[in-house]
Amino acid sequence: MNIKNLFLGLSASALLLTACSDDSVSIGANEESSAAFEECTAPAFLKKGDKVALLSPSYSTPDSNIEKTADAIKDWGFEPVIGKNVGMLDAGKYAGTAEERADDFIAALKDTSVKAILCNRGGYGTIQLVDLIDQQLIKDNPKWLIGFSDITTLHAMQTKAGVMSIHGTMSSFIAKTAGKDDNSTLLRDLLKGTVPTYKVPSHKFNQKGHGEGVLVGGNMATFVPLVGASDIDVFTSDNDIILFMEEVGESLHNIDRMFNTLEIHGVMENVKGVILGDFVDSGMDQEFGSTEEMLSKYLKKYDIPVLCGFPAGHDDLNVPLVMGAKVTLDVDKNGGTLAFDIEGDKKDVNTNKLTVKTMLSIPLRKVLSGKTFSIE
Repeated sequence: MNIKNLFLGLSASALLLTACSDDSVSIGANEESSAAFEECTAPAFLKKGDKVALLSPSYSTPDSNIEKTADAIKDWGFEPVIGKNVGMLDAGKYAGTAEERADDFIAALKDTSVKAILCNRGGYGTIQLVDLIDQQLIKDNPKWLIGFSDITTLHAMQTKAGVMSIHGTMSSFIAKTAGKDDNSTLLRDLLKGTVPTYKVPSHKFNQKGHGEGVLVGGNMATFVPLVGASDIDVFTSDNDIILFMEEVGESLHNIDRMFNTLEIHGVMENVKGVILGDFVDSGMDQEFGSTEEMLSKYLKKYDIPVLCGFPAGHDDLNVPLVMGAKVTLDVDKNGGTLAFDIEGDKKDVNTNKLTVKTMLSIPLRKVLSGKTFSIE
């Protein structure tokens, strides 16, 4: 496949949007931070032949991974198009400058033929794009954004703009299996309109209960810095939320610090349930047997359900989650159920029966997540 023939044919020039007009009503910082964000819209599900843009909003990705993913997208019945700047390199790591990466994202939003945006990898850099992308453009052009890790920032932008998105696998992983692993096929089916209801086995640090709210969160090191940033802060609001958290390559004291930061900012006041995803290679620098054991020390004082061991994050199983969707979380002695309140064909998925062969080593996962820069 010739990667050049897949470039998005959009100019990078007419991209930055003007600010609000002078006669707009200003909102005080305290009012804005406490106001509820509006109910999120689910973008249209994809049909055969619809275009999927492959973009790199964070670190760069080898062309070979993007080409293999483009082939998988074709096998799914969609047409892949690749952002014109994905081959760029800035500071030895980024897939181009912040402006170039934002240009690709804005161009994909403006292109009415593009129905979904699949991120090629995480790493670091999406926080540099926040001031370069107008949320009104996201609101006016709802389409599925897919990715995890550093893409957590963009999920927050979508949610704050009132558009659902998908926390899920990316090109760096799809390329390893030609899109035939469970993570990828669940994503493919979701894009086509089959919405999973997850059944998760019991965990010793689960907390029983029932909770309803808007699903927000993702990678802790990525979303915690967003708290207090009024433009994309989805945590300090009047909305009931279900909080999803995952991490890779962080010490327990860093995870402790991040969770306590959420508490200090009052985030937990509106949390009606917590989903703990994968905590890969968490340094055991404190006397806890696991990250879940440490976090349960804080969470047990809240009368909310806590579902541990949910297969999403930086481990081999990374099932898709619809961020910004209203969800119901139920946890009992037998395990937990996570259901999405969105239109579509419903399908029960027993996560205990999903299998994914080991695709990437832990050192490589840490490289892809931006925690390290080389494999020793």
